[in-house]
Amino acid sequence: MAKHEGKENKYSIIIPTYNERLNIAIIIYLVFKHLKDVDFEVIVVDDGSPDGTQDVVKQLQQVYGEDRILLRARPRKLGLGTAYYHGLKHASGEFVVIMDADLSHHPKYLPSFIRKQKETGANIITGTRYVRNGGVHGWNLMRKLTSRGANVLAQTLLWPGVSDLTGSFRLYERSVLEDVISSCVSKGYVFQMEMIVRASRKGYHIEEVPITFVDRVYGSSKLGGSEIVEYLKGLVYLLFTT
Repeated sequence: MAKHEGKENKYSIIIPTYNERLNIAIIIYLVFKHLKDVDFEVIVVDDGSPDGTQDVVKQLQQVYGEDRILLRARPRKLGLGTAYYHGLKHASGEFVVIMDADLSHHPKYLPSFIRKQKETGANIITGTRYVRNGGVHGWNLMRKLTSRGANVLAQTLLWPGVSDLTGSFRLYERSVLEDVISSCVSKGYVFQMEMIVRASRKGYHIEEVPITFVDRVYGSSKLGGSEIVEYLKGLVYLLFTT
């Protein structure tokens, strides 16, 4: 990655939101707290939240500046994959971080993502719950088994070379994200898995950083029976198309 040497990189952090009024201020505060010496911007892609999420973001813009926090809203819920794509269009960084707004992805891990990328020159750094020092807090046994089982199943069938396929806390080299995202077709929960599988198939260099995933603090989890069915359908699709 020689082209990035000699100057400090800029990072664009894309956070898709829907009804995250209670979480968005905390997550942005933590991002600023943990990335003190880093050039970054936060891009909030809100899908028309009725709970006032956008009002909170506008207040945060007054505190941190509209150049540091960009609100790039959409009129209604349009899905995770398109949210990243929308955020990417407005990103000015050489690297792009994608993370959830519900505090399950703690910003304290961002410096280790950045450090690992600099050390290894990787195209993608992905947070993993399934290696030493990684983990999950706040999930019941069923949820842990489902997630773990989903991962093992995907590992076995797809051989992607990473230990955490369904996680969505990742740092991408911008051009790599553009390439991978444009070749993805799935929506919702399966989208994260397709992204990493396609990146792996394309031969991109992927490294992992252990993270502890904390179940959402406020609001209800969006993972239910229908998501599990979607996941399995997506798995079969990827098995035959990648």
